[in-house]
Amino acid sequence: MSIIAMIPARMGSTRLEMKNLALINGKPLIFYAIEAAKDSGVFDRVVINSEDTIFGDIAKRYDVEFYKRPSEHASSTAKSDSVVYDFMLNNPSDITAWVNPISPLQTGEEVKNVINYFVKENLDTLITVKDEQVHCLYDGKPVNFNENEVFAQTQDLIPMQRFVYSIMMWKNKAFIDTFEKKGYALFSGKVGYYPVSKESAVIIKTQEDLMVADAIMKAKQGGYELQYDEVVKGLKEA
Repeated sequence: MSIIAMIPARMGSTRLEMKNLALINGKPLIFYAIEAAKDSGVFDRVVINSEDTIFGDIAKRYDVEFYKRPSEHASSTAKSDSVVYDFMLNNPSDITAWVNPISPLQTGEEVKNVINYFVKENLDTLITVKDEQVHCLYDGKPVNFNENEVFAQTQDLIPMQRFVYSIMMWKNKAFIDTFEKKGYALFSGKVGYYPVSKESAVIIKTQEDLMVADAIMKAKQGGYELQYDEVVKGLKEA
């Protein structure tokens, strides 16, 4: 069974210019997806998928492959289904995993766990999510709590799952068959969801997101130590 990690890297970005080349802790954003994919040890190939050859240089720098996608799959209106379909046709494998650069805190260990879950559950489609155990509304109406009862504690709520997209993956045959029949295929065959860690759920869309990820990474690298206000010392001594 062959598995490819496809790392999408469109040069254009409407919310954050050249997002994949922005630095976090001294490395370009896309580096962290490459590192996690390689560290996971589960992929036969790791391939950057972009319309811009500058990412070919990035691929060489970090010793991975490069696929130059056609320009029609590079605009802001290009659909993910078409991008994946084009990649699968030109990079045959049994499974394709979209390893998203927008999740720089995702580790190789978690990537491995996601792929192993996909295989173990015999899924055709998987998308990562984040369990959010908070009070949620939809269109102004409660989703997981009742306004006519005692206010529920958050730990008692049914978790809501928001998409993270740190990894999306498919069995190629199921995806291709569905796409050729319907013209879309992101949710093809047997679909499953995998809850990722809080850190993996930090996704980069804006400059503020970059700042958050950069601060977390630097804190971890420097060795974060939990500290308390000085009054706590008095409490412990009492």
